[in-house]
Amino acid sequence: MGNRKRVAERRKTNPAVLGGVIAVVVGGAGFGAYALFGGGSGTGDGTRTSATQQAKAKSGPLSAAEVTAAADRFLTAWQQGKVSEAADATDDPEAATALLTGYAKDARVKDVTLAAGTRTGAEVPFSVKGTVTYEEITEPLAYDSKLTVVRRDGDGEPQVAWQSAVVHPDLKDGDKLVTGETDTPPIKALDRDGGELTTKTYPSLGPVLDGLREKYGKTAGGKAGIELRVARGKESKKAEASDKTVLELSKGIPGTVKTTLDPTLQAAAEEQVAKKAKSSVAVIRASTGEILAAANSSRGFNTAFQGSLAPGSTLKVLTASLLIEKGLASIDEKHPCPKYSSYGGWKFQNLDKFEIKGGTFRDSFGASCNTAFISQAPELKDDDLTKQAQQVFGLSRDDWQIGVSSFDGSVPVQKDAPMAASLIGQGGVRMNPLNMASVSATVKAGEFHQPYLVSPEVDGRKLATASRTMSAGTATQLRQLMSYTATSGTAAKAMAGVSGDKGAKTGSAEVDGQKKPNGWFTAYRGDLAAAGVVQAGGHGGSTAGPIVASLLKLGD
Repeated sequence: MGNRKRVAERRKTNPAVLGGVIAVVVGGAGFGAYALFGGGSGTGDGTRTSATQQAKAKSGPLSAAEVTAAADRFLTAWQQGKVSEAADATDDPEAATALLTGYAKDARVKDVTLAAGTRTGAEVPFSVKGTVTYEEITEPLAYDSKLTVVRRDGDGEPQVAWQSAVVHPDLKDGDKLVTGETDTPPIKALDRDGGELTTKTYPSLGPVLDGLREKYGKTAGGKAGIELRVARGKESKKAEASDKTVLELSKGIPGTVKTTLDPTLQAAAEEQVAKKAKSSVAVIRASTGEILAAANSSRGFNTAFQGSLAPGSTLKVLTASLLIEKGLASIDEKHPCPKYSSYGGWKFQNLDKFEIKGGTFRDSFGASCNTAFISQAPELKDDDLTKQAQQVFGLSRDDWQIGVSSFDGSVPVQKDAPMAASLIGQGGVRMNPLNMASVSATVKAGEFHQPYLVSPEVDGRKLATASRTMSAGTATQLRQLMSYTATSGTAAKAMAGVSGDKGAKTGSAEVDGQKKPNGWFTAYRGDLAAAGVVQAGGHGGSTAGPIVASLLKLGD
């Protein structure tokens, strides 16, 4: 379960249809419809006339007519059952042939109707309707997909860019659609109070529910049904993506799996991430590790558990514990925070090049001073931060077993400038909201408790443990540092409405190609610990901070 491989968020696209009577609607603002009868394999072999071969290669932006004609050519051939002709209208005929053939043979889809929507640039959306038949059972199928037209290498002719998601939006490269008896019976997932968890009530739990079925479907006491499902290929399985039900033809009997999710917190988490694009959050109980809520604005990927992103300055909580333990920093002792600090050939600076003259480590932590941490790099060994993450915080060891797939964080051994950058959560360091919620929980509890979604008592799995705990003095200083940040530092505005025993840390992580950094926030209140990220959102205090704070306000 503790998987360090990232799960790709990119999806590919590919239509899906074959046989029977098919109506295609294609075009731009206005559409024409016509019926196509018959089938056959088609004879398109990709050969071109000598005139085409000798013509000057086309270039430049695609015209509306070119996009419409290429989409029409592909959809018409595909729906007529002319697989070869349809595949030859793409830029990857081999892959297209395999998936389009399997659409009828393995997925058992027939009598398909496609309707093209309004073109946007080189992209053409379309709807798919058909029927799926397995033995004596027939069910209607309907979904939406899209295709993109590109210029072919060499002559510049318009072709459909082949991606598996053209056939169905849930397909990744190497996956296929299959209809038959399921390998794993369905499950009925319950929250900690016994209420049923569904995507209708909790929209972002789709990947979690798929993962629970993948792991517990065979052992939860259910009985398999007949389904059209996405069967994951080699690469998807390496990334621990679960098979996904597309259409249920006959109901199985679900087994029951109880989770630790709190219905009130989960509902609130769903509401919060819906307000911010590319946002994710996780909430855990600090004293036990129970996962109480996890939500993502993106429905197709569980960034909260499986994301792999630089955590920026939120990692300074972990780095601060290392500096305190090594006697390189103490909360009320003088600590340097210059405008710049260089190490390994890189020059580091603070936000807006601020500096703190004559300040303490408390001041530097509360203001999130980068150079206060970078300046200590010469005093550290290359593997010190890695050992601290693994031995005290239980991270970066690939051994979490939370009940579904998760990424356990990565703090690799680095040297020179990347080692210094890792001290402020950049370089090669990668985390997700669950990891950073666990960091705050470890500080609050004084020891690491592996987060979990399903009690280990259900299946006897062994939870990960840390090899040592931080000293009581270090834990006390960390709580004081986070408390100061929550009341007087960069997290004060977001945490203003959070009462009681609290602590927090903000973070901003620069990402190549993004105009704005990813905004991070990790905090605790009482026995609740939470963390969130808003990708390309900006400063964590104003983006992820309000999301996390709103959940902590619900109490523990």
